[in-house]
Amino acid sequence: MNEIARVSDFDVKDYLRLNLMPHFMCPGCGHGIALRSLLWAVHELGIDRNKLAVVCGIGCSGRTGAYIDANTFHTTHGRPLAFATGLKLARPDLTVVVITGDGDCLAIGGNHLIHACRRNLDITCLMLNNEIYGMTGGQVSPTTSATRVTSTTPAGNTEPTFDACKLADAAGASFVGREVTRQAPALKNLIRAAIEHDGFSFVEVMSDCTEIYGRKNELGESAEMILSQKSDMVPDGLGNAPDQPFRPNRMATGILARHARPEYGRTYRERSAELRAGTEG
Repeated sequence: MNEIARVSDFDVKDYLRLNLMPHFMCPGCGHGIALRSLLWAVHELGIDRNKLAVVCGIGCSGRTGAYIDANTFHTTHGRPLAFATGLKLARPDLTVVVITGDGDCLAIGGNHLIHACRRNLDITCLMLNNEIYGMTGGQVSPTTSATRVTSTTPAGNTEPTFDACKLADAAGASFVGREVTRQAPALKNLIRAAIEHDGFSFVEVMSDCTEIYGRKNELGESAEMILSQKSDMVPDGLGNAPDQPFRPNRMATGILARHARPEYGRTYRERSAELRAGTEG
């Protein structure tokens, strides 16, 4: 399939388990946009669904993988990267994508994230960041903004937040990026670049929780929430010249870091082959 054909004939329904519809996501949830962007990237890359493995944890983000008509693995809370590591080492021929959330990835799964970054195995990790434990009770997460109300911070959050991309870069991830769900084509392109990268890729997807988070914090309906994603960002084409109506960027997007590092799976297989050869000799 040539490039033009792949772009023009994309139909998300071709990649979904339609027998599981209607989906569980709330109206306006950004996770649906993230799911479509992932499948759009998979389509453009021409990845055989029999060779695609999607590993998910617990939470709203974790449930998205169930709808993908490929090899999907719904794991325990905080452990999708651990399961994905074993899967990729056992089946290096597979394209392995992890879908996780800010709580699943940075709280209970934080140690698994930093060691996945350190190893640099060829896995793509999509962290859908909606700043809340949406499915399990609306508790505060490591990315909940200051002063925001959650079920465990009824007077407003006082904890500082993680910058997940800086954490991933510092821990050794060889590809780090961030995008907002409002920019679906840009998000698709970022995910595609992450999958194509030879090494561990971490992509933070800024998503919206309209019900558990947005309603409680009076952030408006889904349209208002998604438009606010870009309200503090100066378009690249305008540079830094205008002060109004734009304000200084509060959040960098796109590819934030890309490093040339040995891919762990290849290193592991080469070392194993050397050891076997030494034993047989």
